[in-house]
This record gives sequence, C-alpha cells and structure tokens, in this order.
Amino acid sequence: MISKVKNAMSTLVGGMMPHGHHHHHNHHSGGGQTCGPDSLPPRFPYGRPDFLDLTPELLQYSTEHASRPVLTLKRDSRLHWRTGYAEVINAGKSMLNEDQASCEKLFVKKPSGKHRNSTLQEDNGVSEGRRPEHQNRRIPLHFWGVFDGHAGSGAAIMASKLLHRLIRDRLGEICHLLENPNSAPPICLAKNGSPYQADTKKGASQEPEDPDAVSDSTVRFHMEKAVSLEGLVIGVIETAFSQMDDLIEKEKASYAISGGCCALAAIHMMGKLYVANAGDSRAIIIRNNEVIPMTNEFTPESERQRLQYLGFLRPELLGNEFTHIEFPRRIQHSELGKKMLYRDHTMTGWAYKTIVEDDLKFPLIYGEGKKARVMATIGVTRGLGDHDLKVYNSNIYIKPFLSCVPEVKVYNLDENKHGPDDVLVMGTDGLWDVTTDREVADAVTAYLSCCDPSDPMRYTLAAQDLLMRSRGVLKERGWRLPNERLGSGDDITVFVVPLAGLELET
Repeated sequence: MISKVKNAMSTLVGGMMPHGHHHHHNHHSGGGQTCGPDSLPPRFPYGRPDFLDLTPELLQYSTEHASRPVLTLKRDSRLHWRTGYAEVINAGKSMLNEDQASCEKLFVKKPSGKHRNSTLQEDNGVSEGRRPEHQNRRIPLHFWGVFDGHAGSGAAIMASKLLHRLIRDRLGEICHLLENPNSAPPICLAKNGSPYQADTKKGASQEPEDPDAVSDSTVRFHMEKAVSLEGLVIGVIETAFSQMDDLIEKEKASYAISGGCCALAAIHMMGKLYVANAGDSRAIIIRNNEVIPMTNEFTPESERQRLQYLGFLRPELLGNEFTHIEFPRRIQHSELGKKMLYRDHTMTGWAYKTIVEDDLKFPLIYGEGKKARVMATIGVTRGLGDHDLKVYNSNIYIKPFLSCVPEVKVYNLDENKHGPDDVLVMGTDGLWDVTTDREVADAVTAYLSCCDPSDPMRYTLAAQDLLMRSRGVLKERGWRLPNERLGSGDDITVFVVPLAGLELET
C-alpha cells in the first residue's frame, strides 16, 4: 500500500495538530506507533508466495526497487485452473514487498474426534482406504487470497498461510449440511453441540408445555426465518476472518507479527464463487467483456458514518484529541462562534453549525481520496492485525475503529456459461489506483483474444500485462504510464483466474 499508515502527526499540543500535515509525512514503516518487545521471533519468516518457487538469488533480485522486476509463475507451475499470477515490488516506500498471496486446493471434511476442538487442522493429509467410503466424502474447495500489508509484512504473511485453513476447518463443522445442499440448515443443533444431528423435540412428558407457546404449526412455520446454505457459508467465511484476526492478536504474545493487512479472498465451492473483501483490494469478474464488480472498498470515506457513529457513542476512544464531526477544512481558533459547514454520523449531506471549542479538535476523518485518514494515521478501515497501532505520539489505539469483517459477495458459476476469456481478476490497490475496472477488462480481453486458448500460460501473461500497465516504465521523473501519467509506486499483486476451468470442476 502507498503509505496506508502514516506517522502523520509530529506534534500534539492541546489537541491541535499542524495544518496540512498529511501532505508531508510519508512514514510507512512505523505506522503510528507499535509497542511490545522487539526481541520476539517472527511467526513466519519473510518470503514470497511458495508457489513462485523462488531461488534465493531470485528472491534477492525481486527486492530491487530501482528496476522493479515482475515476478510471474513458471511455465511448469502447479497452480490449479491454470490460474495466472504476477507481482512487483514498490518503488521504494518499504524495504520489502508487503503484499502476499495464496492459492490452495483444499478438501472440506468432517473433523475427526482429535481435531474437533483444535484451532487448525494440519493441511489435508489424506488417509484414503481406511474408512468406509460414505464417511470419506470430501468436498473440494479452491482458495485464492491477496493480502496487502501495511506497517510491516507480518500480518499479511500469517494470513496468507492460515486464513484458508481456518475457512476449511469451519466449513468442516457444517460438512454434513453441505452434503445435503437441497435441504435448509436446521435452525437448532443438538444440545451436546454435535453438529451431526438436529435437536429433536423431547416428549411432552419430560417438561411442562409453555401455555403461551405457539402450537399451530402453520403459524409457527411463518415465524421462522428461512436460512439458506449459501447464508451459512457466508457466515462461516465472516467468522473465519474474525478468528484469523483473534489468532494474530493471541500469537503476538509469543511472536513478532508486524503491521496489519487488507484481505481479499475468493473461495470456490459447490458451483459458487464466494468473494470476501476486508480492505481496499478489488476483485472483478469479466464475462463477455462486461465488468461485474465483486467487491467494494472500505476506506475512511466509504465508512465515514460507521466510524463517526462509533466516535459519537464512545467518545473515550477519541482520547480527547479528536472530534467525530467532519468539517470541510481545519478550523482556526479565531472562527469560534461562526457558522461553518459540517456533517456527522447521521448525515450524507452538509449543514451549518456554530463552532464551539470542541470543534477545534482534529477531525476523526480527514483528507480526501487516497489521502483520507482515520485519526491522521491509516487509510483503510477494514483488515486483519494492527492490534498495537496507535496515533503518533499518543496513547490512542486505532484498532477499535478498524473492522476485520469482510463483505462477501456470491457469484453462481452454474447460472452462467463461461468462455476461455472470462476471468476473475483479483488485485491489491496498487493495480486499481491507476487503472479503472473498464481499462482492466479491455486489457485482459484484448490480451487473451491474441493468445492461443490452449496455452496454459495465457492467464499468467495476462496478469503480467495488467501489472506492467499499472507500474509503467522508469523515466527520468519516476515510473510513468504511456500517457505520461504517474504509474503506481505501490506493491502490486494480481491473480487472473479463468472461470471456465471452475465450471469443469464443479
């Protein structure tokens, strides 16, 4: 991310902060302040995604900010679906590439007794042939994830290693329901918590009936909310993101896990594609050269009302330094008593209010577009990690304002026919900052139409083409696009996933 996190405030005097501070500082590594012992070992060592099979020499070469070499899958790569992938490091804003990615094929299966309560099963070691076939039903799941780190790469690396396993394990707990996709999930499971049987009504002899209970079955039926299996899968994905965030926090006690990350995941299971997004990465489906957006970005501007409402309900989180109210610009002390434009959590429009002393505090949300920040520090409002992120030079934590919950959108693969040029494109914001959805779709469609449909590398080459378009070429005045606009100086990561391949598998 281009400095998603800034040490933006060098001084804090009585709640007043320097004007225009957000233009000058570009501290990306410290990210506000982080606390805690420095001597802890990292949870996972730094590296690039395993599927790139980088030699130590190539890993070293990949970190050259001056040349920004593009890394792509090798021709003999083992990624399923001929998935295409490319990445490039930033132009110097952080030492390492803070983006991470994962691409996995997993199997959802009922947890065995010994795994039932553990946080993470080991990856799918399959012991076929030991049990009767009907117990061995395994549902294939494909996972793609991009993780855009900020203020360090620790959280992004950990999420790229574990999020898919958490999702797989949570789905395993409802595996018996997934095996019967045509019946609605039971509203209530058995008391012992066993997920394998619905709670059966006890005979009336055991406990007296509630005289007010609704006995007419037709009325009772209308009072029940029908929950679909799809709704259950969405809930599993949302819960797994929260669990991932809790795990990062828990493990920070024993390991160094730096920073935070935006997380974007695509999960293919049983003919549906679930796209879950927490942050400002983006995914689009390109079908017949038409763009179908699969994500919304979560930024201080898009989530302004949620953040302001939290600041309004819990003013102690603002640490007496910030106001939840937004003004079009900083207010001068001499303007006390005047009427100025403002908006709060209840408003999408603007109105006038009389300026009081409290309004001189720094606004909770300040800046516009890519420069918008929460508490003058962070430019994304959803993601994983950031548990120790504080406002610069203060004791105010930012985590309460950040959400780890993704928005999940579902695309039904079975309801549409897909040709070899229909794809899912997933990318970190480095791609989309300088290239629109339409430009991406046109570029991918044009590129793939010139490729041999049977070439297994076509999707990786399309990903590489997209990435080069956003990075640009190094000129005297930095990285430039063909039209002389600035290229992206950020880390960029792109997956191009052919949808036709997924249909075959379902």
